[in-house]
Amino acid sequence: MHRCTRAAGVIGLLAALLLPGCSADEPSRPPDRGQERERAGELAPGVERAVPLLRIPSATGLPGRAHQVRFAADGSGFALLAQCLEDEATPDNSFCRQSVAVLDRGGSTWALRRSPLPEVRGSAGISADLHVLGPARAWIRENSDERPRSTWFTVDGGRSWRAGEWKARGTVAAIPQGAVLSTECVSSPDPEEQECTQYRIAVLSPEDGRRRFLAEQPPLLGGSPAKATTGQPSPTPPGPRQPWTGTTPVPVAAGVAEPDGSWWVSGSDPVSGAVAVAVSRDAGRHWSVSKLPSPTTKPGRHVAVSVGRDAVYAAEMGELEGGEPVKNPMRALHRSRDGGRTWERMWTTGPKGEPRTLLGQVIPGRGGELELHGEKGTYASKDGGRTFTRTGPGLLYALRTPLGLLVDQGGCIHRITPDGVRWTEFRLACASPQGMP
Repeated sequence: MHRCTRAAGVIGLLAALLLPGCSADEPSRPPDRGQERERAGELAPGVERAVPLLRIPSATGLPGRAHQVRFAADGSGFALLAQCLEDEATPDNSFCRQSVAVLDRGGSTWALRRSPLPEVRGSAGISADLHVLGPARAWIRENSDERPRSTWFTVDGGRSWRAGEWKARGTVAAIPQGAVLSTECVSSPDPEEQECTQYRIAVLSPEDGRRRFLAEQPPLLGGSPAKATTGQPSPTPPGPRQPWTGTTPVPVAAGVAEPDGSWWVSGSDPVSGAVAVAVSRDAGRHWSVSKLPSPTTKPGRHVAVSVGRDAVYAAEMGELEGGEPVKNPMRALHRSRDGGRTWERMWTTGPKGEPRTLLGQVIPGRGGELELHGEKGTYASKDGGRTFTRTGPGLLYALRTPLGLLVDQGGCIHRITPDGVRWTEFRLACASPQGMP
């Protein structure tokens, strides 16, 4: 969930992952034809067929500010827009007008379409969730205090919207293509209640925009009493309205599948209570659990998993011992070279050494290269996360979409990559978000 505020974000350029080069003392080498074919989307020797690099058109003239951008696997997408007028002398006169921008499959421009979200009066700002459920399909939930249960669903690219149910009902045997996972409370009839004793993973359906509980739940600990301040979720976990659970072991689902089709849920091992992840490779019909070599026995917040070409990375989020307090603490980074069966801890966060935070997910590249966005900077590693070098500004955010990892660079600049190596940059709504024409 993102919020539009009056504070202007600092726009920074995302540092690209660096490829090994030749020094002046090295003999010249012929060009790597495999890499050239890979960049062109052809099959490189010993590498799976590369995902085509789609070009996302820019739309700098869209009104207001794009505060959420999401894509389907075919390259179509949606963006929530907010155009705000603020009256500092009389805050009650302030308001934000909302709209939706839609990129149809194969389209060359973003179309401005009506948003089901109402105009917001006063200085409360914008608070909503957007999830793309496949070509032309999207789901929106308003998270304001006045309308915390309002949801809408479209199947025609935002040309029409229909109101939906806020509560998960029924079960589903498998996760359909285009669906989104979330963690939902099942022990309370009211999702706004602060007390919750049991959570289950729910599936947001691309067929009707309704949520249903997954029949086969990941075998993770999640039945102990929890304090869930659902109105202020962590900025990192994806999925509709994820619970903010502090140090309570509550399973947290990744919103969408990783590039290899795997679905991941983090939580605690039901036997030992250790930090663990569960993975399904058959659309949620079966799950396997593996424990992470955490540096502490205390329950964490959640684990952000990123599947790369030759390794899986698991960023363990949780409170840090000592040092400056941070909002998005990452206490360890783990790597698996066997698909998540076993793990090696690559990075342990200390009281001073950076990176100590993570915004979103790590971005795996080629070999041991990866990129990480924290509160104080962008960091790159060439050895699988054992060491990091600061390469750019902080406060960027990386989010998995079915099209690739999307980086919000602040302002109107966005970048997306299918593999952590090739990037497409585009810009949306670059006019000032303040003021009306």
